[in-house]
Amino acid sequence: MSYEVEHNIKNDPTPQHTRRPDLSTFFSNLELVNTSTTQNSNATPMPADMRAVFITLSDAFRSMRQEGGGGLLDSLIESLEADADSPPREVRGVSDAFLDELDRVPKKSLKQADSCPICGNPFLDDKFPLVVRLPCHKNHLFDLECIAPWLKLHATCPMDRKNLLEKKEPPLPTKEEEEEDGEYDEMFA
Repeated sequence: MSYEVEHNIKNDPTPQHTRRPDLSTFFSNLELVNTSTTQNSNATPMPADMRAVFITLSDAFRSMRQEGGGGLLDSLIESLEADADSPPREVRGVSDAFLDELDRVPKKSLKQADSCPICGNPFLDDKFPLVVRLPCHKNHLFDLECIAPWLKLHATCPMDRKNLLEKKEPPLPTKEEEEEDGEYDEMFA
């Protein structure tokens, strides 16, 4: 008896169309150059290994590109190829903790026309979409599977190139807030 029969799983005859490639090679190469997890603080990755990381991701993005291409995906590929030609000395991307803390977008708030700017797939085509919002802009929504590799290499939004690791300055208090704070300070002093 097969697993499907034993667990009463119906075989779906319609194949799932996806343009997302397997990124296991990219993540394997990334492990070779990511010095944030090593114990040797003086360790620096080899330039050939750094080049391989950028090339594997650009190849993956190239396989996602539809005929005609254009737009964001082409600019990401160009940027990755430029980085591969003169690789940086270290990975300048975000941490796994940063990716874990990205705002998740609930499925019920997605519209039918919403799609990932990288792969072009509509979010609602996926049975269980994992859509994240980047902190730079409320409309910068991405499939986590598409944006995570870019962010592991670049700490910038691929759409507006804002640095996502820069801390925003807290707004200065207004005169009313300062007056209110003064009242409480005297009260508890």
